[in-house]
Amino acid sequence: MEQPIIGYHKDEEDDWVAELACGHNQHVRHDPPWQLRPWVTTPEGRESRLGNKLDCKKCNRNEPKDFQR
Repeated sequence: MEQPIIGYHKDEEDDWVAELACGHNQHVRHDPPWQLRPWVTTPEGRESRLGNKLDCKKCNRNEPKDFQR
């Protein structure tokens, strides 16, 4: 299920995590050549993606929320 990005935070391993409107978190790593997301490396890049939708696998599996809005 597609969900918009509403914010970001870093996890305990210093990787960026997108906070989705559904209450789930999803990693958004830039890890070439496997994952190409250079936008995640700058504040401007992350801000430019707010509102963009990601496919939320946790919603698809009916998992509980990671956070409350």
